Amino acid sequence: MAFPGDVYVSNCSARDALELISGKWVMLILPAIARQPMRNGELLRRIDGISQKVLTQTLRRLERNGLIERLDFAEKPAHVEYRLTAVACSLVDTLAALDRWAEHNFPQLDAARELYDARQLRQSAGSGE
Repeated sequence: MAFPGDVYVSNCSARDALELISGKWVMLILPAIARQPMRNGELLRRIDGISQKVLTQTLRRLERNGLIERLDFAEKPAHVEYRLTAVACSLVDTLAALDRWAEHNFPQLDAARELYDARQLRQSAGSGE
């Protein structure tokens, strides 16, 4: 019998939460904002490789799902900052632990990928493909 919040049940909304927070940009944006509220340009400089379009789309998704707040200071020029909500604050330590795990273990993952690819290449060559 399923209970509310059972991610193994196909129609559980918790799956939507997992999909939202598992994206690489979300995993980088939330910890960045956790340190202090940030403006759009600050986030672009902090998160190497993200485009303005993807940053804007991701910030909107996070705001829609209640993980960040958009603070518009109604100034000229425009001054908008993003900060975490209470529910996002409860998530940041978990994301930071995942970041540390990735930073610590990427060499083993890189080596395993190279070994696997080399093995696949040898098998391909051996089968005459």
